[in-house]
Amino acid sequence: MTTQLLERPATITVPDTEVGRLIVPATGGSTTVSTYRVGTPDIQCRYSVIVGEDQVIGRAYRWHRDWLVLTTAGERNLRRPPKGTPGTDMAAAHLAEEYAAGRIGTVPLDQVIAEAPTPLCGPVPLLHPRMPVNDRNIEGAQIAFAGLAAHHWRAVLTGFPGSDNHWFLSCELCPWEGPKFWSHLRGRNGEPPSARRHKGGCIGEDKVRRLIPAYH
Repeated sequence: MTTQLLERPATITVPDTEVGRLIVPATGGSTTVSTYRVGTPDIQCRYSVIVGEDQVIGRAYRWHRDWLVLTTAGERNLRRPPKGTPGTDMAAAHLAEEYAAGRIGTVPLDQVIAEAPTPLCGPVPLLHPRMPVNDRNIEGAQIAFAGLAAHHWRAVLTGFPGSDNHWFLSCELCPWEGPKFWSHLRGRNGEPPSARRHKGGCIGEDKVRRLIPAYH
């Protein structure tokens, strides 16, 4: 089952190696943990954790409140971070410790970029590959896609991932692209969604409200 046609050129969204948080961890015991940085999320909503200039020690991503990492050793679920700790921080620290202990290797950033999928220019699947196909999820996906159309968003690669999972979207009002939560886009606790829309403020809240009745 598919929905939504994307009329857009095929471009590649890759981890931003220039923008990211540089983290200098403490040295514990006899193991020295390398300085690492967390890149911005790619089109699959995965954060690359990078050491040196261009060596990726793993990628971290969120799924149903758990945080998972993908490394040369495979995929591992780290579960939920402690209260008050961002999941990216927990995952990045774990990867740095695993790398320092020699349990995982590195992948050149160029290889990660080369393997990145390209945005779909045809039909976008209704559901994310991790979402089971059942009546509840199909109904939720149909509601979400209708909401994206009303709010001028477009799915770029995958279908509906659930309300509280990262969904990589493209703003139809400006060139911004990035991960969003459908639960935030639809409005929370009976309130309308934020007219700011995304980092940078989009085209300005006043213009957004004039264009999209859902923000009134």
